[in-house]
Amino acid sequence: MSADRRDFVARSALYVPGNAEDKLARILERGADEIILDLEDAVAPKDKDRARETTRIWLHDLPVLDNVGVWVRVNPGPMREADVRAMAGAPALTGFLVAKTETVDELFDLDKLLASLGSTAGVVPLLESARAILRAGELARAPRVQRLQVGEADLRADVGITPGPDERELLYTRSHVVLASAAAGIKPPIAPVSTNFRDLDAFRASTVELARLGFVGRACIHPGQVAVANEVFTPTPDEVDAARTLVGRWEFAGAGVAVDDDGRFVDEAVIRQARLVLARAR
Repeated sequence: MSADRRDFVARSALYVPGNAEDKLARILERGADEIILDLEDAVAPKDKDRARETTRIWLHDLPVLDNVGVWVRVNPGPMREADVRAMAGAPALTGFLVAKTETVDELFDLDKLLASLGSTAGVVPLLESARAILRAGELARAPRVQRLQVGEADLRADVGITPGPDERELLYTRSHVVLASAAAGIKPPIAPVSTNFRDLDAFRASTVELARLGFVGRACIHPGQVAVANEVFTPTPDEVDAARTLVGRWEFAGAGVAVDDDGRFVDEAVIRQARLVLARAR
């Protein structure tokens, strides 16, 4: 990942099972800003070892990419270390999605392991329980954490949530994770997956709603969802030009006071939002 790539915010992140060689062969053609090589939920228990080895070979053969982030979702519990050790040395690796994260200690242990392996990989805690959601602020401040992500299927089962058509039952959880990310100063979260991959109109509508809540991209389980997520989260040329102008004026003023085209004063919060727009521009 180039230095410039680190400033980007993913509009889409596409999951692919780590043991699906046919899908791995085409995954980089799907248009996603990030891919997530899944060693956890998408892989049956009897196939875990084969998935790890298949993913390890594919990932270590992959050249460093400037335009696509490459993450590996690792298993919880005893398998986590084996998964990390197998992938940590790959030059193209962006980092690890840590399935079923619940404690900061887990992330400190992972940081120590990665340091011992000489890896600079980033970390995304996957919050899939009530304990994890309520600790989102702590987890967001742990070493190497770049953003947070919510696993809503497991969360719904843990809490007993049955979403209605507008999914308002999940509003608190989603907003809490967005706020915890902002408070910790990390990248905003990308939105949870939708398992209804056949109804792209519904997927678009829910993605627009999630964007209004402060999410900046969306995890996808099907290639057909990627183009929709990219479209929803890509700022328009006018938005990009306005953001670039604001940031330029701010920097010219020495990060003090700037004025927009309407004569209004611009503060640091407005500039943070403008930089986020630029981070999503393609």
